[in-house]
Amino acid sequence: MLLLEVNELMKKQIQQQETSMDVMKRSLFTGFVGGVLFSFLGLVLYYFNFLEISPKAILVRSWLRYAWAGKWPGDLLSLLIAGILSVAAAFIYFVLFRKIISLWIGVMYGFLLWILVFLLITPLLYNIPALRELSVDTIVTSICLYLLYGAFVGFSIAYDHYDTVMKAGSARK
Repeated sequence: MLLLEVNELMKKQIQQQETSMDVMKRSLFTGFVGGVLFSFLGLVLYYFNFLEISPKAILVRSWLRYAWAGKWPGDLLSLLIAGILSVAAAFIYFVLFRKIISLWIGVMYGFLLWILVFLLITPLLYNIPALRELSVDTIVTSICLYLLYGAFVGFSIAYDHYDTVMKAGSARK
């Protein structure tokens, strides 16, 4: 009898670990998709002159000085790099905030990422103008882009976690 109870507890623990890993995998995939999607949107905004700096200026041209880095292969590489970096950002969000189901947490996370990129990282790059040298359009557009990115990634991760917990709870009954 005791062996059956221990076996059931082990099964439940394994299911919870598998469910947690599934949520994490989906969260990391969401981060990758969000990074590629919003970098592509940033690229479009750059080509329509809403932004003065493109994603490839930050992610590729700052460390590669080849001619191809300024053309469409640089754009593709910047999308891939943004997706990979976004996986790290999604993992951090997953660890810290996955249990908070609020759109505003994601928006604040996006704003914190904007601060990290534009106030801490871009001053270290030689090819990016200082924040005070950027136009108001670029600043406002980039803030909005990061806010949307944070809302997308944050709310997707939080909702997926909540949905998985609710399904696991209803399966137990």
